[in-house]
Amino acid sequence: MELGLSGKVALVTGSSKGLGFAIAEALYTEGCKVALNGRDSKNVDSASKDIPGSIGIVGDVTSIEGAKRVVSDTVSHFGKLDILICNVGSGKSVPPGYETPDEWQRVFALNLWSATNSVEASRNALIESSGVIVCVSSICGSEVIPGAPITYSAAKAALHAYVRGIARPLGEQGIRINAVAPGNIVFDGSVWSRKLDEDESAVQAMLKKDVSLARLGTPQEIASLVTYLVSTQSQFATGAVWMLDGGQVHS
Repeated sequence: MELGLSGKVALVTGSSKGLGFAIAEALYTEGCKVALNGRDSKNVDSASKDIPGSIGIVGDVTSIEGAKRVVSDTVSHFGKLDILICNVGSGKSVPPGYETPDEWQRVFALNLWSATNSVEASRNALIESSGVIVCVSSICGSEVIPGAPITYSAAKAALHAYVRGIARPLGEQGIRINAVAPGNIVFDGSVWSRKLDEDESAVQAMLKKDVSLARLGTPQEIASLVTYLVSTQSQFATGAVWMLDGGQVHS
């Protein structure tokens, strides 16, 4: 399938490792020029060396000034921006019932403000290119997942509302936006990698009980959906939250 991505410039926030790096790698494979981003300079430099022709930009997009600088550096280097992937986020938080004001602010900054800041910082560049945005979210934003942090679930639910609501004004400017909501994804250093090491039988029991396909997903599977959503094959898709969870969410 021809995806029409050759020569496109993509900025992937939170892409020095894990899911974000897999997305950046998939976009590169399809012909994109890629800007990688993260807060740790060592990880960003290492990741950029693994994707030929990419650049690594150290910056914190949870602040609007940080997001503006990351976008500006991308456009200054490549001359344009066609694709924005908002991948900064983390599900690590306090157990349900132990939320504090500071924790609410921290988790929302990582899982919501990082996306809204990046979208606003990229808006003018994406208008020029009739660009496309994909926000990486979670099934926790669509259904109550037992044991999942409330702070994280609320932030991702807000991200879903943002994507659906901002789609019309962005569409009027020629920009598409969608979200991808992964289920349980395993990779080196992920929470599911740790849980498998701790008690693989418990993980397998959960998968058999709650997930139709009875398995964990991979970063490459998420990256494939993201790649489709930014391609010319999905030009009628905007304002949607795309579940990729092996059949876990039923609402």
